[in-house]
Amino acid sequence: MIDGVARDQASQPARLVVALDELRATDVPLVGGKNASLGEMLHELKSQGIRVPDGFATTADAYRYLLSAADLGGQIAEAIGAMRGGRATLADTGEAIRMHLLEADLPGPLADAIVGAYRDLGRRHGIARPSVAVRSSATAEDLPDASFAGQQETFLNVRGERALLEACRRCYASLFTNRAISYREAKGFDHQSVALSIGVQLMVRSDLAGSGVMFTLDPETGFPNVAVVSAAWGLGETVVQGSVDPDIFTVFKPLANDSRFVPIVEHKLGAKAQKMIFHQGGSARTKTVDTSRIERASFVLNDAEVLQLTRWAVLIEQHYGRPMDIEWAKDGETQELFIVQARPETVQSARRGEVVRTWHLKEKGPVLTTGAAVGDMICSGEACIIRSPADIGSFRDGSILVAETTDPDWVPIMRRAAGIITDHGGTTSHAAIVSRELGVPAVVGTGDATSLIADGAEITLSCGEGDIGKVYAGELAYTIDEIAVADLPHVHTELMINSGDPAQAFRWWRLPIQGVGLARMEFIVSTLIKVHPMALIHPDQVTDENDRRAIDRLIAGHSSGADFFVETLASGIAKIAAGQMPKPVIVRLSDFKTNEYRHLLGGAAFEPVEANPMLGFRGASRYAHPRYRDGFALECRALRRAREKLGMTNIIVMVPFCRTIMEAEAVLAEMSRHGLERSDGGLQIYMMCEIPSNVVLAEEFSQRFDGFSIGSNDLTQLVLGADRDSDLLSTLFDERDPAVLRTISDFIRRAHAAGRKVGICGQAPSDHPEFAAFLVGEKIDSISLNPDSFVRTLGHVAKAEATFAGA
Repeated sequence: MIDGVARDQASQPARLVVALDELRATDVPLVGGKNASLGEMLHELKSQGIRVPDGFATTADAYRYLLSAADLGGQIAEAIGAMRGGRATLADTGEAIRMHLLEADLPGPLADAIVGAYRDLGRRHGIARPSVAVRSSATAEDLPDASFAGQQETFLNVRGERALLEACRRCYASLFTNRAISYREAKGFDHQSVALSIGVQLMVRSDLAGSGVMFTLDPETGFPNVAVVSAAWGLGETVVQGSVDPDIFTVFKPLANDSRFVPIVEHKLGAKAQKMIFHQGGSARTKTVDTSRIERASFVLNDAEVLQLTRWAVLIEQHYGRPMDIEWAKDGETQELFIVQARPETVQSARRGEVVRTWHLKEKGPVLTTGAAVGDMICSGEACIIRSPADIGSFRDGSILVAETTDPDWVPIMRRAAGIITDHGGTTSHAAIVSRELGVPAVVGTGDATSLIADGAEITLSCGEGDIGKVYAGELAYTIDEIAVADLPHVHTELMINSGDPAQAFRWWRLPIQGVGLARMEFIVSTLIKVHPMALIHPDQVTDENDRRAIDRLIAGHSSGADFFVETLASGIAKIAAGQMPKPVIVRLSDFKTNEYRHLLGGAAFEPVEANPMLGFRGASRYAHPRYRDGFALECRALRRAREKLGMTNIIVMVPFCRTIMEAEAVLAEMSRHGLERSDGGLQIYMMCEIPSNVVLAEEFSQRFDGFSIGSNDLTQLVLGADRDSDLLSTLFDERDPAVLRTISDFIRRAHAAGRKVGICGQAPSDHPEFAAFLVGEKIDSISLNPDSFVRTLGHVAKAEATFAGA
């Protein structure tokens, strides 16, 4: 007899243990959501190449059998009643019930069934004492409308029959962790009606390789056309718990099976400072160790593995017919990938999208720290520093939780927090997953929040400024705008958005946007690359030592500075394009002025000092010039990579500030020399219309370009001869001036006569309803707007179209 096994039999159910591959998705009442999903994948998706580790599960009837044999039902009901009546705390209640379960002997037939299934598992795979993962699967978890991160326990690297039975006992007890009790109370589940199944699977040796999670949509915005894969070295618990900052890969799903492309539109290298591995000595079966310098500097997955996981994610999503949250692992001995869990994604997929909310700060303050933004909300309040789970009782309701990291034991206080800030973890960490489900903003992976933020300090947590979350000193004012998508009018004029921030690429997908009318390349260069392209090609000419060290840090891990520029720029452009695919995304070639280029790292070595940079060495004049030709080659390489390797064939290239026909021909020739040829692979090349010469020679430019976008700021400046940056001339600078209006009208008419599309990408249509009405009357093809003014201008355009239709 094995210790802790009772031979006195209660009423024994017919099924105590069942093989995973005998289970289906409909078996949730029998084995819980987690195990039912594993069985479904083993049976239905194995033929499509998806690998799931073999194993077995105890049934919900086995759990009830244990309760009956140990006569625990009444004791559990009494403990819950005392808690609800205020006679016992949540912590005392959980501890008491867990002790009852841990002290209860397993009925003999149940222990025999578990041991027998374990031996059969070993025989099937030729292993005498297989190492297994022992996971809890409750009958009320991983449902389409009820899922929480890590309610019950998981035990890894369990080897041997005694160790397995002990892990099973602890799994049963974990049905009554404090967080699980709190969750069921909040969701309205009857504690006695929820049963627990135990899943036992062969361990994947991910301790020798890596593991992580993936979502079949963007977890921040709900954008459905991407999969987001996170990866860290070692066992996956570090990713789920948020104790490491993982690598992040964003993949455009519709092209995942197209062998022509590698549609990974984002590679984000995580710090991955630690990893969890197997531990053979003592009672602990795993341990956490520091990663090596090489591991921290390397991606866990190569592109082929990321795409393989994405293809599996697409198959799983299609099979279940809904977005999914999936855990994966890589075996370091066989180099094979496995799916170890798959559950419904319950946060973004539950949002019907009728209302889009946007948060905007009305003021700014000192930034205390930054990290990865979870969600797009803003909150303010008092910081509450909790450094250890032992201090959870001191949390102040409604304050902003600041912690090194969180795990499932923290959930009860996370529910009471206005916001969450952590030192460690990425956007798929426990803190991030829980904050999304709770609907509170979080900034994770700051690295230093617990040391930089004082307990009790008034702070503002902002996730409304892109993928970088910021924590400001003080309580700052902010607004919340609501947009009812169903109430938005339909218009014939194409309304597009201006964008240059890849972090915002997926944010506006629910709105009826017809593409990106202006993607500013220089924004990506200044925020993600930060280095003058010529400094990456000719580093020997950079004399500033601080710049040289900063450049070396940025390009670490890349084969060359040029490759760093091309890969980073291509990914940024591709991510913006993926957010609108297959609708057009017009990418403007770099349009820095010389004074702006000088501010980039290494820029002072390559840029002249000009008296009037606005009218100087900018736009098209740079691209074929010896001072910048090598840098322009990198821009062309990045565009080709985004289109031809990453698959974003909806990219249209636009040339800015092109003064003469000769300049246009020189730029087109230079682009052709680098593989960007009009009509090759469907490539279109547009030109900005922002100089009077563009209007005067409209027909000649139309012969060389496929379309135009009016830059109303520069065009107004040059038509009126008024410096747009001059405060003294601000009353003269007006796009509604008759000279400007007549110039725009003339250009639209002549470009249309030449068969060319014309759009506009300035601010004027957003600021002035009458200007938007003027453009509609001139039959402009598209209007590109800043996203925050899209809805307002949509109303102006709809009203103008109705007016002209009735005229």
